[in-house]
Amino acid sequence: MQQNQAAILLLADGTVFNGIAIGKIGTTGGEIAFNTGMTGYQEVFTDPSYLGQLLIMTTSHIGNYGVHAEEIESESIKISGLITKKFSNGFSRPAAAESLQALMERNNTVGISDIDTRALVRHIRNKGAMNAIISSEILDIDLLKAKLKEVPSMDGLELSSRVTTENAYEVCPENPQYRVSLIDFGVKKNIVRCLVERGCHVKVFPMHASKAELDSFNPDGYMLSNGPGDPSVMTDSIALVKEIAADHKPVFGICLGHQILGLSQGLQTVKMFNGHRGINHPILNLQTGKGEITSQNHGFVISKESIASNPNIEVTHEHLNDQTVAGIAIKNKPIFSVQYHPEASAGPHDSRYLFDTFIHHMQQYQAK
Repeated sequence: MQQNQAAILLLADGTVFNGIAIGKIGTTGGEIAFNTGMTGYQEVFTDPSYLGQLLIMTTSHIGNYGVHAEEIESESIKISGLITKKFSNGFSRPAAAESLQALMERNNTVGISDIDTRALVRHIRNKGAMNAIISSEILDIDLLKAKLKEVPSMDGLELSSRVTTENAYEVCPENPQYRVSLIDFGVKKNIVRCLVERGCHVKVFPMHASKAELDSFNPDGYMLSNGPGDPSVMTDSIALVKEIAADHKPVFGICLGHQILGLSQGLQTVKMFNGHRGINHPILNLQTGKGEITSQNHGFVISKESIASNPNIEVTHEHLNDQTVAGIAIKNKPIFSVQYHPEASAGPHDSRYLFDTFIHHMQQYQAK
């Protein structure tokens, strides 16, 4: 890549930002979103939940501590493109394996830097989420407008099938105490790590696996993973989770898994104006009265109104910024889910207790 090569960011409403190319030279489109986290860019970029999104990092400097081989949530960068204020081609951390620029080039990730991200985020906060396009090879606005029209809307878009595992695989600690069938809608590696650390023998299944296949592992509980896209169009997955929830085995859902659990119980999801993305979102646990600082990444949310007409669902957690639903449980069953990320990597560990709650439910199931 040539130094200081020009790049353009074009929003669906016609707004244009001029900047400098980073990553691979090319053109990429998606829904524009912003993350307020000050650290953890490598974990964020490799999170499968970000598939299909052009991501603005609101912290000023990105890339300055390089990338580390173990700080990944999947095997490749999943964001569609990166937008940042200042981008560092070098890095200062001794433990880093390479620069973020090298990782982006290897993963064919297009990006743009040296733009006013504060102005851009303010614009999106006022106008709402929208599609956008980044290019460092096409600088003609009319051509970019034509290409931008080809970018699909996130509303109604199914993306999990592009990131789910093709084949089932197992991760097992030395002395496993519990067996967990995990449905991979776009799972983060740290979810599996958190389960294994607690003595779980985890078998990760493709999202299209049947309940019979999940049950062939003889699980003590089911995990519904995070993932990208609009949950309301995932009819097969909703039907599968409805079948799972009809039993009394423990179930734990995270993010997309939380939304699919809600849909399986007759609730509804809605697309948010901006979404929640960052590592400092305040949550209230309505059962204990305690607050939690959480890591979040979602553009859809369970409708609070749809819960009001469902007596079998209890709201367990609430987002304190906008009072949206952040956690639910099915009454009289060991089945619960949260909209945020208790595995939080990068991010605070306030919510790791939710994995312990899942373990407790499996202990009770085994005792029966």
